[in-house]
Amino acid sequence: MSTKAVRPFRKDDRVGKVRIASVKKISRKLVALYPDRFGKDYEANKKALEPLVDARTKRLRNRIVGYVTRLKIVEENRAAATSELGPEVSEDQE
Repeated sequence: MSTKAVRPFRKDDRVGKVRIASVKKISRKLVALYPDRFGKDYEANKKALEPLVDARTKRLRNRIVGYVTRLKIVEENRAAATSELGPEVSEDQE
C-alpha cells in the first residue's frame, strides 16, 4: 500500500476553465445578434468586438472574445458533423 502525499491546490495549478456568468451571457447574446461578424479567428473577433462592447478592462474584453471564438468553433464543428451524417438522419428526426 502506497502512502502518496496529497498536496493542496496552488494558484498556478490548472483545474479547468471556469467562466463567469456575465461573460457567457454577453458572448451568447453577441453571437446571436451578430452571427456574421465573428468567426474562428481570435484577433479578428477582438477587432469586431471593439465597437460593440465597452469592456471596462482588457481582461474582461479578452475573456468575452475568447468565449465568442470558442462558441463559433463549436458551432462550425456541429454544422460539419451534421452535414457528414447526411439528410437521412434529419428526415428520421421529424
